[in-house]
Amino acid sequence: MNLRNAFLPNRRVDKHTAFVLVLAWGAAAFGVWLLSPWESLPGPAEVWMAFGRLWWHHGMGPELGTTLKLIFHALFLTVLVSLALSYATVIAFFRPLVAAVSKLRFLGLTGLVFPFTLLTGGGYSLKVAMLTFGMTTFFVTAMSQVVLEIPSEQFDHMRGLGASEKRIFWEVVVRGTLDKALEILRQNLAIGWAMITMVEGISRAEGGVGAMILNQNKHFLLAEVYAILFVILVVGLVLDYGLGLVIRVVCPHIALERVRR
Repeated sequence: MNLRNAFLPNRRVDKHTAFVLVLAWGAAAFGVWLLSPWESLPGPAEVWMAFGRLWWHHGMGPELGTTLKLIFHALFLTVLVSLALSYATVIAFFRPLVAAVSKLRFLGLTGLVFPFTLLTGGGYSLKVAMLTFGMTTFFVTAMSQVVLEIPSEQFDHMRGLGASEKRIFWEVVVRGTLDKALEILRQNLAIGWAMITMVEGISRAEGGVGAMILNQNKHFLLAEVYAILFVILVVGLVLDYGLGLVIRVVCPHIALERVRR
């Protein structure tokens, strides 16, 4: 372990040093929380006790399950729609449509509640549709650019080998960008998880941690609010780490490229 490199620009550090740095910054953040001058903010002990109350007496476990069901349902639909649109950019006819979808990322979800309610009838379907819409616009923006930036030499090389257009599409566009598609999926999972409380707050009938945190915030139960936020953060980190493991298994060459760098 060489801590000296941690204080120098453009230096690599080993895993042990990186782990020590994470612990140090985590301890510093926890210390700031303990020494916070704002007495109205709940401390670690209060948040821990609030977590226990929410988990054992207010059904946080089932509510978290409801939220996870929503995010995975919306993520599945997002992947289907976004990849179809992004891969369609290889055909010039569809490029204006894909570009228009990517520009919709500047729209706020709040103003779209009414039209989406008319389309879905509200409830769970409304939340899935809104979350899918929010993630799709960002997914398409990133993934379509990846497809457009594929070097033309790769297509010419496959044609020179006598491959059909279908084979070229599969090898160059689909398989050739799989690692980037998975990484974009990982980023959009984080985007969707960040939006989950707002989406679940729009329709609270099915519950979820988003509805729960809004109910606690309404009654100014700050310890409970921060306990839920902590759960959201931890679950988000676990989901991100899990998807990262999937990427390393499906695309092991990514790890090799990072080692070479």
